[in-house]
Amino acid sequence: MQEKRTQILVVGGGTGGVAAALGALRLGARVILTEETDWIGGQLTAQAVPPDENPWIDSHQTGCTASYRRFREGVRATYRRSYPLLPEVKNNPTFNPGRGNVSPLCHEPRIGLAVLNEMLAPYLSNRQLEIMLGVKPIAAETDHDRIRSVTVQALDPRDQAIITVIQADMVIDATELGDVLELADIEYVIGAESQAQTGEPSALPGQADPLDQQAHSWVFVLSYYPGQDHTIAKPDSYNFWRDYRVGFWPDKLLSWVTSDPITLEPTTRPIFVEDTDAPYGTDLWHFRRILYRKYYPDGFHQSDAVVVNWPQIDYWLGPLVGVSPEEARRHYQGARDLSLSMLYWMQTEAPRPDGGYGYSGLYPRGDLTGTLDGLAKAPYIRESRRLQAEFTVLEQHVGVLARGNLKGAEPFFDTVGVGSYRIDLHPSYRRNYLDINNYPHQIPLGALIPKRLENMLAGCKNLGVTHITNGCYRLHPIEWNIGEAAGAVAAYALNAQLTPRQIRNTPYLLEDFQRVLVDTMGFVLQWPEEIRLTSREKLDPLGI
Repeated sequence: MQEKRTQILVVGGGTGGVAAALGALRLGARVILTEETDWIGGQLTAQAVPPDENPWIDSHQTGCTASYRRFREGVRATYRRSYPLLPEVKNNPTFNPGRGNVSPLCHEPRIGLAVLNEMLAPYLSNRQLEIMLGVKPIAAETDHDRIRSVTVQALDPRDQAIITVIQADMVIDATELGDVLELADIEYVIGAESQAQTGEPSALPGQADPLDQQAHSWVFVLSYYPGQDHTIAKPDSYNFWRDYRVGFWPDKLLSWVTSDPITLEPTTRPIFVEDTDAPYGTDLWHFRRILYRKYYPDGFHQSDAVVVNWPQIDYWLGPLVGVSPEEARRHYQGARDLSLSMLYWMQTEAPRPDGGYGYSGLYPRGDLTGTLDGLAKAPYIRESRRLQAEFTVLEQHVGVLARGNLKGAEPFFDTVGVGSYRIDLHPSYRRNYLDINNYPHQIPLGALIPKRLENMLAGCKNLGVTHITNGCYRLHPIEWNIGEAAGAVAAYALNAQLTPRQIRNTPYLLEDFQRVLVDTMGFVLQWPEEIRLTSREKLDPLGI
């Protein structure tokens, strides 16, 4: 067994975890960052999900931190520097690398990874940062109101004997499922609360249901080579998924017919309708495109590349937390099987406009995801354990209808950032989509601080939100902001020999910390008034 010591331990190297490390490093703290996969970045990389961003991030240059903007600029700069882009594309300051409909910055996962590694490189060089890849937290030691250490174990079977106990002054849980909350016996919530618990209009009218959790998805990437045959081996569970149907869904899951997230009406959206080379289109091919071949000289790319993160691969048969480890493993595998079955169905049985069936030329791009089968390295998880925090964000704070006559989201005195996304909940085992109009909102520091522990912070979607408001606090730039704020307050607290709770609850300390966020780190703590009052009326019909 190994032992390590650091000032700040960030457990989980996803989008929020990387940002947490950056936030702490910039204020001078020593950091250890752990990650289960061999890629840092989470949604941006290992999960292969193009960033879903607010509509003002380019047009108004607002709605994210300076470091997230540096990441975005780094992605575009990498393409300009290394790819043979056509001149008119290279000279466009806000070009979208994949020209996908869902985001102004659809990019390949490896590009995101390269930029994140570049941003962290100086701190690795001076040994202020240590990154431990391929390790999973397995235990935590607590002493009354403090975490003393977290134990991690190597996931590679050849290194299973390697167990490391990491002692830290501050611990940030940035894992995808809020693992530290459970390991350290920190109070948390899972699943859907009831209206009696939260007063939220969209909460469950009856009893709370801990197993009512959003679907998770195992994303994959495709190119298309007409006339070629890249059909994969038939998945063992294919017959089950081909015939699977549930009462709240309008058709079989493996179908071009899905449910509109807002109206819940059936909607048909096949993979190909418009010309695949067209810059825009309403079909699935254009939806999450991360590589657009027309941005390059003729012949350089034979096909676009698109991310399959569609309703057809939403796995809702069971959750990943609140169940036994054996059941969780079944649901992890179930999501993989569903995605591979969707791929096989598209290659062999999907109806084509010409009356035929199947697109055998669909090719899984494992070279872009860093895997052999083309699936992402890790599943895209929308909902995790949620901290019982000093402050919990409710639908009444951000939802348009829940706000009644109040205009704009609730202003938070302890704001540490901003975000904007509709309250978008994907299906669970018991219900269809729930998609609610809301206002651009703030991130309260109180939502990052546990009710009890003094040296632990939430660093991603495990902050103090409800099942409902999780739907608008879980996306890339918001998760980044949550993580960076957690890292910053952890470092600030250590430098001042205070606790995050003391900083939040002492006006002059909070004011000074917020000044550091804005002046030193380039945070945005409130929306411009004309944006703050603008509700998010509608997303692309498939959301994420």
